[in-house]
Amino acid sequence: MTKDPQKKTPPEEPAIRTFKVGDMAVYPAHGVGRIEAIESRIINDEPHDFYIMKIVENGMTIMIPTENVAQVGLRDVIKAEDIPKLYEVMASADDAVNESQTWNRRYREYMDKIKTGSLFDVAAVYRDLSLLRFTKDLSFGERKLYDTAQALLVKELSTSKNVSEKAVLAEMEALFAAPEQPEDDGDKDE
Repeated sequence: MTKDPQKKTPPEEPAIRTFKVGDMAVYPAHGVGRIEAIESRIINDEPHDFYIMKIVENGMTIMIPTENVAQVGLRDVIKAEDIPKLYEVMASADDAVNESQTWNRRYREYMDKIKTGSLFDVAAVYRDLSLLRFTKDLSFGERKLYDTAQALLVKELSTSKNVSEKAVLAEMEALFAAPEQPEDDGDKDE
């Protein structure tokens, strides 16, 4: 029996990532958390396993069905070797947002990026809003997104690098130092 070259084999399902109690993981839009327990519950007369995850930032507890890990975007904390690539995304002003878009359109696009759970998407949102702050005041919604993106980045990077959040924040802010203003030499016509 020969294989038909026209017939494509279906792609294999990616292996579901399994976590253990004590593992650190990232839940999209909520950030870094610790797997506190793995529990079984009966739902509709069927047993289901859940990760019980406590978000580090605010102490919120989330129950995540173990079979839905891929769908909800639960993932490992960024690896140290991937951090330079993340900083490249933040430093690449060439990819920055089109300022002519309305703030609500930008807001929706940024929310969609944050919800993906990709730290690289979050970094792009942080970069765009950091650069936008130099040219105009951010709307209330944009300011909240900026704060959210910054908090997600700082928490995950400090966890990955095992350094203080303050140190990570200083590194990130150094990427977006305000443009130099001409110095006022204090001379006044009197």
